[in-house]
Amino acid sequence: MPENSTILVVDDDPEIREIIHILLQREGFAVQEATDADTALARLTPEVDLAILDIMMPEKSGFELCSEIRKTTTIPILFLTAKNQDTDKAEGFTCGGDDYLIKPFSSIELISRVKALLRRYLIYQKQEPASKKELRLGDLYIDLDTGAVSRSGEKIALTSMEYQVFRLLLLNRRKVFSAKEIYEYIWQEPFLPLSNNTIMVHIKNLRRKLEKDLGRPQYIRTVWGKGYYIE
Repeated sequence: MPENSTILVVDDDPEIREIIHILLQREGFAVQEATDADTALARLTPEVDLAILDIMMPEKSGFELCSEIRKTTTIPILFLTAKNQDTDKAEGFTCGGDDYLIKPFSSIELISRVKALLRRYLIYQKQEPASKKELRLGDLYIDLDTGAVSRSGEKIALTSMEYQVFRLLLLNRRKVFSAKEIYEYIWQEPFLPLSNNTIMVHIKNLRRKLEKDLGRPQYIRTVWGKGYYIE
């Protein structure tokens, strides 16, 4: 269950860390804290199920930390920051973040987003396979039971959100999904103007990881003005 999960909170502000710690603990989460990127990486054990990152920290930024985390794990990453520009949000998604919440934040919204991310991650990561289901897409192999994607035996590391976008398109081949349809189906939230950018960044990340020629995408196609599909 999500409430039994361990969450790593990384923020150099002790008051913010304490507030988040209390809010999460009330919901039954185990909480670990770190004040900087190096400490966070040292505490990033397999028991950690989700990370909450500030962006503006000493030494390494939250963006840099996110990129480092993505080298070893696909756990959900939620940015919690005062940086509210669209370019900041785009960078957060580009480096591997799954969600972005701006300070000051509502305690209800924070907990709701944490639980939603964990629910999706646990379904993606820890589901028990009922029957072996594998698909092939070009030179890609997709294990629908485990969520593993590979090419020539080498695993391609997708975040839980990237995989869910990919899976939606894969299981509905030739159907064009608008950004709104993808966002509301995967994120389970109302579509807002910024949500379109979220989908664009996730599609860009998927292409960067899956396509051999970014100039001529073989797998995820764009229908301009309408959306995305897999042939």
